[in-house]
Amino acid sequence: MAKRGGFPGGMPGNMNNLMKQAQRMQRQMEEATKELEEKEVEASSGGGAVTVRVSGKKEVVSVKLSPEVVDPDDIEMLEDLIVAATNEAFRKIEELSQESMAKITGGLGGFGGFGL
Repeated sequence: MAKRGGFPGGMPGNMNNLMKQAQRMQRQMEEATKELEEKEVEASSGGGAVTVRVSGKKEVVSVKLSPEVVDPDDIEMLEDLIVAATNEAFRKIEELSQESMAKITGGLGGFGGFGL
């Protein structure tokens, strides 16, 4: 006798396969996230006058300034170059993250109800 409101013998095959795929995809995403956190990217501005290195954890690792860009009379330009290089480095790490996830999901968006 079938369970009331359920399926005899548990989940239907397609639903079971879908759940296995979702679990496998979640494991792959967790592994990809760990790999990404270990990476670093670098970006520069002002023709290399300012170079910023950012980790996959989205933390600034280092900032390098070319001596000729350090002008006490133009601190504002230096600040702008640091902001530009930092934002570019964060954009690069985000791009790496999106590429990594797209490989796993096959370019599909999120999986809403699966919490992925």
